[in-house]
Amino acid sequence: MKVLGISGWSGAGKTTLLAALIPLLTARGITVSTIKHAHHEFDVDRPGKDSYRHREAGASEVLISSAKRYAIMHEHRGAPEPTLEDLLTRLNPVDLVLVEGFKKSSHAKIEVWRAAVGKPLLQAGDASVIAVASDAPVPDLSVPQLDANQPQQVADFIIAWLGRPTATRDEARRGAAE
Repeated sequence: MKVLGISGWSGAGKTTLLAALIPLLTARGITVSTIKHAHHEFDVDRPGKDSYRHREAGASEVLISSAKRYAIMHEHRGAPEPTLEDLLTRLNPVDLVLVEGFKKSSHAKIEVWRAAVGKPLLQAGDASVIAVASDAPVPDLSVPQLDANQPQQVADFIIAWLGRPTATRDEARRGAAE
């Protein structure tokens, strides 16, 4: 599986860009999974539900399943937070795993940067940043600059990075028919 991070400071638009990229990539036949790192405590469960009670009672993992989806909640119970590499082993194989967060890991990344956030570029000190997606020109970059407000451009960059043709399935079919 190829792993590509969408990294940057809080408020730069990482989640917005990811939400726009996923349908563009899947429309081209690329299977995508995501990993999102949270810097704060979070809960996907809520008090009163059976699964919440199972976890509160001490279960290490609780798997909830229905006809449409399943979710596994794993409690660390004092163990160290898993690394990105550990988490990747828990995913089923796909063409591309998009990672939001884990900006200090060494996987390839596209940095989302907006001057309005008031934070410095990560790219200057991170050799794993392969492009910067910004809403304005960024001088002196050593990597390609993409328009953060043009998800199609970012998707084309990712598809080229994956070594795939940049045409959509429909465009490829039309081209083959002509």
